[in-house]
Amino acid sequence: MNVQASKTHQEGIYINRVLTLHSYLLFNISLFNSYTVVSFFNLHCLPTKFYGGFIACVYKQLLEQNKHYIQNPPTVEKCNLLSKQLIYTRLASIPSRYEAFQKEMDYVKLMWKKRNEWKIEDAGIATLFGLECFAWYCTGETVGRGFTFTGYYI
Repeated sequence: MNVQASKTHQEGIYINRVLTLHSYLLFNISLFNSYTVVSFFNLHCLPTKFYGGFIACVYKQLLEQNKHYIQNPPTVEKCNLLSKQLIYTRLASIPSRYEAFQKEMDYVKLMWKKRNEWKIEDAGIATLFGLECFAWYCTGETVGRGFTFTGYYI
């Protein structure tokens, strides 16, 4: 096999891997119904030579599309100020979140007391909620085990 044919073959494998990675990312992102993230992965980023170029292209698009959120000048002091504002804003929202949580818990308790009067729709919603909780539990266990399904590393 000559060098030119080998190089063409390797480039073909590389393009197939990039396209596979691109379609995998689009499929997984579409599962979360995130149109804004999917729009960053435009096809004109694919012909780049290396994955680093692909990531750089996506990074540039991300910054360009969200430049109205960027604080100028982007200094360390500004970043520290914004991170503190975020933390304390989140802390300030805890009472309202707790109140909303209490209302939801009161509704769940009321529904549990009236479970003999449930319609099929209410039972279906409760079943789906239980399945979602179980799925998140299984996901957390899998992530905690280091993305293995068979057991913990020893």
